[in-house]
Amino acid sequence: MTPLAALLLQRIAATGPLTLADYMADCLLHPTYGYYATRDPFGRAGDFITAPEISQMFGELLGLCLAQSWLDQGAPSAFTLAELGPGRGTLMADVLRATARVPGFHAAAHVCLIEASPTLRARQRATLGAHPVQWLDQTADLPDAPLYLLANEFFDALPIRQFTRHGDAWAETLIGARDGQLTMGRAAPAEIAPLHHRLADTSDGDIVETCPAAPAILQAISARITQHGGLALILDYGGWISRGDTFQALKAHQFTDPLAEPGEADLTAHVDFAALAAHAPAHKYTTQGALLTALGINHRAAQLAQRLTGEALIRHQAATHRLTAPEEMGNLFKALAVFPAHCPPPAGF
Repeated sequence: MTPLAALLLQRIAATGPLTLADYMADCLLHPTYGYYATRDPFGRAGDFITAPEISQMFGELLGLCLAQSWLDQGAPSAFTLAELGPGRGTLMADVLRATARVPGFHAAAHVCLIEASPTLRARQRATLGAHPVQWLDQTADLPDAPLYLLANEFFDALPIRQFTRHGDAWAETLIGARDGQLTMGRAAPAEIAPLHHRLADTSDGDIVETCPAAPAILQAISARITQHGGLALILDYGGWISRGDTFQALKAHQFTDPLAEPGEADLTAHVDFAALAAHAPAHKYTTQGALLTALGINHRAAQLAQRLTGEALIRHQAATHRLTAPEEMGNLFKALAVFPAHCPPPAGF
């Protein structure tokens, strides 16, 4: 039993079952035993690999997409270049390298990273070297300025609540205890006002997941983009309108029981992009593969391949395939662009 499991069992005994949101929040962010508070989970030695770790092309193309939008919106002389959940800092490092040749972009950019983990903040500082960076705890702390923002595999780690439909009511998934072990069950069905609109597109037994923290985050981003301009690019696995049980745990690149080792595995759920887009001034939605292809990944891949041979070339080709192929990340991962209502869609959309 992990130390966090013992604490959770004590909490359940004292106050009753936990929602999935409460359970995820403790498992991921507990200050002493939380998954992100205690480790660097990225890369082959960690529990999962994200797109920036797969290939530099991912960050390069997204960075140039942001820079093109900055130019299209008049190249404001001061703006916020931000990332939510920046991991090791690899994505931002690739963005900064790719945009270094865009005249005026770096001089105008104030880099802000939204990161809660002290461990990962230290890793980001090492990755970004001497480049000036400000760390923030939440999106509400972002400067009141034009905002050009990236969020890659950020929203999938936000705590969710999960509900199963019973007639016109919903039974919430809860984490309880039995015989000294964590167990999963459901509360008695009840009417849930925020889910009333989902009665039109679901049937008995259907599962719907909600992300309580997401609306405030999108509203903070959208408020800055609406008032000052900018662009947010959100990439994650998920789909348009939540349906089904997507709560899962990953450890050492393998799926595992989400209740087995609290604090020792990554917990995630698929992102409901329709729920995010509901808070955007204007938006466009596509697959990751379609976006990267439209931004020129095949041309960039060919450029890089000219300098590679042998195993390095094979790994490069495999990385390109993994990022874009429909059977790999290409269709599983989606991309949402949030931009001002009076502006045309950004490059790639």
